Amino acid sequence: MRALPPLIIVGGVLFDLATPAGYTASPMFSAAPLTAAPFFSPLTTLLTGIAAVLASLGLHAYNGTSGQVPSLTETLTVVTVSGLALLINRVVRRSGERLASARVIAETVQKAVLPTPTERIGGLRIAARYEAAQADAFIGGDLFAVQDTPYGVRLVVGDVRGKGLEAVEAVAVLVGAFREAADQEATLEGVAQRLERALTREGTRRDDLDAVEGFTTAVLAEIPRGDGLVRVVNRGHPEPLLLYQDGGLRHLEPSRQALPLGMGELAAWPDHVDETPYPPGATLLFYTDGLSEARDAEGVFYEPAARLTGRIFPGPEELLDALVGDIRRYTGGGSTDDMALLAVARPAHGQPVRRLTMPVVP
Repeated sequence: MRALPPLIIVGGVLFDLATPAGYTASPMFSAAPLTAAPFFSPLTTLLTGIAAVLASLGLHAYNGTSGQVPSLTETLTVVTVSGLALLINRVVRRSGERLASARVIAETVQKAVLPTPTERIGGLRIAARYEAAQADAFIGGDLFAVQDTPYGVRLVVGDVRGKGLEAVEAVAVLVGAFREAADQEATLEGVAQRLERALTREGTRRDDLDAVEGFTTAVLAEIPRGDGLVRVVNRGHPEPLLLYQDGGLRHLEPSRQALPLGMGELAAWPDHVDETPYPPGATLLFYTDGLSEARDAEGVFYEPAARLTGRIFPGPEELLDALVGDIRRYTGGGSTDDMALLAVARPAHGQPVRRLTMPVVP
């Protein structure tokens, strides 16, 4: 790209010299500064325009046509287009500065609403990823949060109905409510009910369709200290996966089906907690439907359990790296939904910080 503007000018000069006087390279001289405008600095664009004007004037002088009206018109055209190129360059640069500012704001919002968990919480190793479906987006309707509490490590992973700013608002409400409830509620069922009430209050503020149809699928988990188990409340969310140290895998299916958060008015029953042994060396994987509903070119859904069975990873970070890379290959690099991933590993006694194992999902 850096070579293109001067190559266009040189090509115009050669074209003019190799053709009869009736042929002109003026369109090429006009194209050179326009080509430079979106990609280079104002100075480079200005120098390209000056070079194009000088080339046009020099060729007319060489051909002895400097005083003719067509020659003056062609030169004036090159001067005008060069001026427009400088204007385009200024507009592009200002747009780039605004985009960079918007990206900084988006990153700040993401860190405030969905801060990345620390690598170790309550003796567990944590890794999280957020992959937005929209290009250059940093946050959407998926959420995750991990917190060390007096009752053990508690976490939530969820998917808010809808997209855009309204979904981000609901994410902020739910994450804020979880942070408070996780420390205050003695049971995981109590945390779920606090989130239910928070989402219901949020829905009453809206006067559009979301006021009656807003909901969030979510899975809440609690890992007590020293008990070697995990407690899970599932509110209509994809089942977490438990990956064992030897490559085995287990679906943490709920024993009772439940409606998503925000739909309590349709039916009311107590939340049910399922307990599952969580042995040392095992890793819990929580995800949103952006992973399980991803499709390949033939429309076949991605099956995380089938892709992960029999595989072991050095840690939760490597697990998520492998998953993200595998899903991009599976979908051809495109995704139609946001994807949130959270991996929680319980180190085995004497296990090194990193184990040299196969980190790639085939």
